[in-house]
Amino acid sequence: MGRKTLVRTIDPELLSRAADIIKLLGHAERLKIVETLERGEATVTEIQETLELPQAIVSQHLAKMRGCGIVAARRDGNHVHYRIVEPKVQHILNCIRQCDM
Repeated sequence: MGRKTLVRTIDPELLSRAADIIKLLGHAERLKIVETLERGEATVTEIQETLELPQAIVSQHLAKMRGCGIVAARRDGNHVHYRIVEPKVQHILNCIRQCDM
């Protein structure tokens, strides 16, 4: 009659961070960008050419992901190289690949 259910609680800060990352990556173009960055650092031009997206769009997406701490940038002369710095991104991409949709 009074069966107890085990409730797992996740740290609220961790939940908030995960929600921010999931919301930000909930966009097909951003997912394509982080998938491109899985191979290593890339410039806006390299990403833009790989994905055949306008440079301004790629820059906007990278700025949002940088603001959320998903990617980081390294300047090398006139070039800015982006890389993934949030470990959860790899898990999210693997989950998407393994899902039976």
